[in-house]
Amino acid sequence: MAYQEQERILVSTIDRIPGYNIEQYLGIAFGATVRSRGVGGDCMAGFQSSCGGEVTAFTEMALEARNQAINRMLDDAVRMGANAIVGLKFDSDQIGKGGNTATIAYGTAVRVSLSR
Repeated sequence: MAYQEQERILVSTIDRIPGYNIEQYLGIAFGATVRSRGVGGDCMAGFQSSCGGEVTAFTEMALEARNQAINRMLDDAVRMGANAIVGLKFDSDQIGKGGNTATIAYGTAVRVSLSR
């Protein structure tokens, strides 16, 4: 999906967007990704964990997963004809026995107009 189309989507973590009226509810828009740390990431994370402080390998993976999930959610909303998403939420969980982590972004796709 073109980034310019995503750029026009308003996103709110609450169930409304101040200054706008919700004209139409289109359904749930969501995006998901599953990430794996891999052997190199596990080794680096293990080393950083033993020294204390932030485990940057995991932080970077979490941020990349969040951004990819958001972009996929925005693509879904654009396909639905939305110009906004309200009630944005995230969920993340480990999948399987390995280091696979699923990240999901979801919210309600809506059509909004400026309040008068």
